[in-house]
Amino acid sequence: MLNVSSEPGGIGSGVLLRALEPMFGIEHMQRNAPHVKLADLTRGPGRLAAALRVNLTHDGSNLFTDPQLWIGSDGHKIKSVGQSVRIGLTKGAEERLRFFVSGSRYLSGPRRLNE
Repeated sequence: MLNVSSEPGGIGSGVLLRALEPMFGIEHMQRNAPHVKLADLTRGPGRLAAALRVNLTHDGSNLFTDPQLWIGSDGHKIKSVGQSVRIGLTKGAEERLRFFVSGSRYLSGPRRLNE
């Protein structure tokens, strides 16, 4: 899974990346998960990590400076951000702390939560 620390060192807080819309490097991602159809390639934390070949060697990487795995922007403006309850938890599951691009066909989780 791919978790991103969202606070300064020493403060436990993070974001689980559950999915992304593959826009670049699709051929590479498909080689990493050859039997997964494109719509599911990066949908769900396990498939996302497999498609990107994220593993324990990336633990502790600085996602703003690491040349192998980074967070960046393609300049695309998002029209609407959706919000729902979290998935796969029992404690705090009712909190609306899951955010996503509304209407994306690459979202993970139950479709009823992705509207």
